[in-house]
Amino acid sequence: MSSIFSKIIAGEIPCQKVWEDEHHFAMLDIRPVRPGHTLVIPKREVSYLFELEADEYAALWAAVRTVEAKLKAKTGCKRVVVMVIGWEVPHVHVHLIPTDANGDVGMPPPYPMTDEQRAAMAELLAE
Repeated sequence: MSSIFSKIIAGEIPCQKVWEDEHHFAMLDIRPVRPGHTLVIPKREVSYLFELEADEYAALWAAVRTVEAKLKAKTGCKRVVVMVIGWEVPHVHVHLIPTDANGDVGMPPPYPMTDEQRAAMAELLAE
């Protein structure tokens, strides 16, 4: 089954496209966090970022960098925040959000962990 992004790329669903190359597509998010909030998507439908082939992964980040430069230049923002959440649509996509201050995009609340729990996690991951 095609994702909503595959349908958008195929022209079956309208969008506000801002950039495209042979393998990538960028469009404005329909639920923007800030004006200019853009999604960069590989045209090949892959559900999880780390399931992309190594060359596709590198090409995606090159496309993200291209769109980031365009966003920064056109909006005049100070920084573009990058987010990859990975759950909301089963098709890899990178959020680019123009910002001017730290508070423009909220961070999730911290997960409460004791020093011992963090130490145990670090030990697990270092194995």
